[in-house]
Order: sequence, then structure tokens, then C-alpha cells
Amino acid sequence: MPTNKKKTQVTASPERRRELLATAAEVFAAQGYNATTVRRIADEAGLLAGSLYYHFDSKESMLDEILSAFLDELWEGYDGVLAAGLGPREAIEALVTESFREIDRHRAAVAIYQKESRHLAVLPRFRYLTESQQKFEKAWLGTLERGVAAGAFRTDLDIRLTYRFVRDTVWVAASWYRPGGGHSPEEIARQYLSMVLDGIAVRT
Repeated sequence: MPTNKKKTQVTASPERRRELLATAAEVFAAQGYNATTVRRIADEAGLLAGSLYYHFDSKESMLDEILSAFLDELWEGYDGVLAAGLGPREAIEALVTESFREIDRHRAAVAIYQKESRHLAVLPRFRYLTESQQKFEKAWLGTLERGVAAGAFRTDLDIRLTYRFVRDTVWVAASWYRPGGGHSPEEIARQYLSMVLDGIAVRT
């Protein structure tokens, strides 16, 4: 005799969902998105492969949540810096410090973003990656240009080259940084800034 029982929907607690996404992020960062299977994520999480589908409809959904959560938090911090009315040098210092805090909080997501964003950005679901990159570039270039105009940075700087140097110098740290290490994000930022700003600040 047929029944009309409905399949029970299993909803993960927020804590468990974060744990699963953190596991997926580490696997994506280590293996690459295309090479990662749902089975591998499930194995790392201690689940059967099919069980992940009770929580996420695809590995693409997992990646979307990982990247969007990272970028939402990054822009919350960056927007706060840019709205604070800081001078250009102080703004650069704050942006670098906020960047290292985000690497500390989302190291795996940063690594994924660096490796995958270029080819993901052509997919409709990930178009926000291009928009975020354009906004990121505008924020940094604008701050550097403001610093040159105000006399805080050298007038002979190639602004775009300086931006690329600072960007790459900071974000490549995701390849070696591990949370809970010997230096806090703020201390690493101070060390980086002492090296970078000695090269671009006006000498008095």
C-alpha cells in the first residue's frame, strides 16, 4: 500500500554548518576547486558523501558561501576604514591591518580566492568576484593617489605598480600564515608596514 511520507529535511545547526564550510574551504584551498569531490569533503568532515547534500545542494553552493562570507566581512572592515576620515598614510595602515585580520579569520578562503577567482568570475553565480575586485582596486588606488596629492607619499610613485606591489605583498601571506602562530595579525601588519612605508613615505 503506497504512502505519502515526505523526505525529512535535515538542517544543520549554524555551528555545524560553519564546521562543514571550514572543512570544505581547507580542501578547496589544498586541492583546488575542480579537483575536489564532494566525497573528499565528506571524508574530511567524517560524513557519508550523500549526507552533505542534506546541508548543501552542491559543492558550488559551498564555495559560494565560503567566498561571499569572506568578502562580506572584508568589505565591512574596509568600508569602516574608508568612512573613518583617516589621512592617506593612516588609511593605508588600517587597510593593511584589516587585510591581515581577514587572512587570520579566512586564510583558506583567501587562498581559494587567489587561485580560483579569475576563472570563477566568468560564471554567472560568481560575477560578484569581478565587482569586488574592481571595488578593491578603486579603494587602494584612490588612497594612494590621495596620499601623493597630499604630500604623504612620493610624487614619483607609479601608483598602479605600487598598488600591485602592496596588494601582492600582503595577500600572498595566506600561503604561509597559520592562525595561532607566533605573531598576531596586527604585529605582522606592523612589520609589513614598516618595510613598505619606509619605501613610499616622504622623508622628513
